[in-house]
Amino acid sequence: MNTYLIIKWLHILSSVAMVGTGFGTAFYLFFCNRSRNVEAIAEVSRLVVRADTWFTTPAVIFQPLSGLWLMQQGGWNLGTGWVLTSIALFLLAGACWLPVVWLQLRLRDMALVARQDGQPLPERYWRYARFWEWLGYPAFFAMAVVFYLMVNKPF
Repeated sequence: MNTYLIIKWLHILSSVAMVGTGFGTAFYLFFCNRSRNVEAIAEVSRLVVRADTWFTTPAVIFQPLSGLWLMQQGGWNLGTGWVLTSIALFLLAGACWLPVVWLQLRLRDMALVARQDGQPLPERYWRYARFWEWLGYPAFFAMAVVFYLMVNKPF
């Protein structure tokens, strides 16, 4: 197997890890929040932060590096429509993801304190959870379109 195919495989694998971890953790915290079970929310939010640290963050770093290398090796340039659109959508997803990371840390901390103190979650938790949820929609949609563009290269 040549270097190009290895990097391409790692690029695809890391994109799946990035989007899959993001979607999976969002799914669990979204539905866990609806239970209003402080114990469950504390544990799931702790694991969401861990998953983002272990899987999403390395993939977010690797994606543009490997993507730019593959683009250069494949003879594409930054002015190519699908490349430019993919980069813009990746940046949009990143602009949503950075505040999501901050929110997840706050959600986790509030949930751990509430669990430790045997108290309900504060109103601020629910306000942050709504922001966290709404930032996830454009990020996920943007990455779904990036997947389409990478596979089909339509323009």
